[in-house]
Amino acid sequence: MDLLDWYRERLSSRRLAVLVQHMPRDSALARELHGEAADWSVTDHLLAHAVDQLAEANWMFAMVNRDEEADPLDHPEPIPRPATPDAADPVGRREPLLATGVAAFLSPSAAL
Repeated sequence: MDLLDWYRERLSSRRLAVLVQHMPRDSALARELHGEAADWSVTDHLLAHAVDQLAEANWMFAMVNRDEEADPLDHPEPIPRPATPDAADPVGRREPLLATGVAAFLSPSAAL
């Protein structure tokens, strides 16, 4: 696939938009758009949450069963997750790219 085909009019804007929208999560474009969040899938987020819950359950068990004179244990720190642009959307989804947005991004005047 050659992006020059779009300039040569062998590749339609619609086809280019479909190709860009369905790029894999680990593509360079996804990393540029979503940053570190592109490396984390839903499975990774769920696994980190499960590990956090297990650490908290172990902490609670240790706190309940510790010696009364012993110092209290520190609360476990959660696994660091990538920053997401919107706290209400932990996966970091964004609006789909439209053909006009791709065309504007790839236009020669955008490089100026």
